[in-house]
Amino acid sequence: MVLVAVFGAALLVAVLLSGLAARTVLSTSFLFLVGGALVSDGFLGLIHITPDSEIVAVTADLALFAVLFTDGMHVSFPKLKENWKNPARASGLGMPLAFLGMALITHYLVGLDWTTSFLVGAVLAPTDPVFASAIVGRKEVPAKLRQLLNVESGINDGLALPVVLLLIAAAGPSSGHAEASFGKISLELGLGLAFGVGLPLLVNGLVRFRLLGAEPKLQPLLPLATGIILYGACHLTHANPYLAAFSAGAVLTAVSPEAKAAFEPLGEALSELAKFAALLVFGALLTPQLFGDLTFGGYVVVFLAIVLIRPASMLISLIGTRFDRREKLVAAWFGPKGFASVVYGLLVLQAGIPQGEQAYTLIAVCIAFSIIAHSSTDVPIARIFDVEDLAGIAEPQSVSVSAGGNTQDVRDRQA
Repeated sequence: MVLVAVFGAALLVAVLLSGLAARTVLSTSFLFLVGGALVSDGFLGLIHITPDSEIVAVTADLALFAVLFTDGMHVSFPKLKENWKNPARASGLGMPLAFLGMALITHYLVGLDWTTSFLVGAVLAPTDPVFASAIVGRKEVPAKLRQLLNVESGINDGLALPVVLLLIAAAGPSSGHAEASFGKISLELGLGLAFGVGLPLLVNGLVRFRLLGAEPKLQPLLPLATGIILYGACHLTHANPYLAAFSAGAVLTAVSPEAKAAFEPLGEALSELAKFAALLVFGALLTPQLFGDLTFGGYVVVFLAIVLIRPASMLISLIGTRFDRREKLVAAWFGPKGFASVVYGLLVLQAGIPQGEQAYTLIAVCIAFSIIAHSSTDVPIARIFDVEDLAGIAEPQSVSVSAGGNTQDVRDRQA
């Protein structure tokens, strides 16, 4: 109950300060992270949570599932069909480069063996949809940039998961069973995709029956029920829940736009609640001892991971695209690590591999600094686009009045 009370208090403070956060570098995500750290054993000692506590894995898992489900609903297949190359570059070239870069600096600066170093690289390579949504949700940011970050963060955690599981199998006691693990992982991903596509289609088919259908006030609960069934089915069958969540949200939007419109306000609120709960719990793990256990080389790796590895890999992947320099720099910077990496880091810790605790410490500290850095820079980044766009349309607006008022045409051409 202490944890519930702390969460309620943190939520109240976050809501009261959300207006200020929307205008400044103050971040509600940062508030929950700090709140969790303050009430943990490292400071006030109000709650007692360790990395192997069940609540840690459950909250991170639920938050990632909820956000992927709602983010999938923002995917437009017609637009994606027209603009698939940029997300494909980011995931197919940028992510492997980040994976390789992280492995190299981890091995040479921290001293972990090659298998564990590549495991750290796989855990920290994907970007997080929870914190990417902070910039993706701002309309002043160009649509193609928002789509790139949204799709990239939505799919790359699913791409990283098989690599993470295979490397855990290679580093752990059962390292001789990598081939069997690959078959198991392939089955889990296939089931996840099948559930994510099939369940929304089934629900949509049921709604079309003449004798069935939800009354207006209950329509938002239809996608919610679909998501709950999907989550339960994935965990009962060991299907990949993250691939299922993202694909289900995308399919639901494609086959039933009205369901998406009805669910969107509720879905966004629920995903925010799940995100804040997971942030509070993760913050409770960030004790002074955790930061003290990381070596100087580890801190150098964390710094390079945020300011060099991700930016460089994304910039390389965007060479030859139609993004201007400002858009490339924003895409390169905004590669936050978050709940996908938390979940995968916990898998590393719980696998019992020889250097698992060292790897987890590095992963957790990197996630913490990434959350602080990226969740506090979305407003300044969005303002760059907003201010420059306003400056760009100021002169055409005055011309359009004298010419008969073609303001909308000017805006469209600028977009």
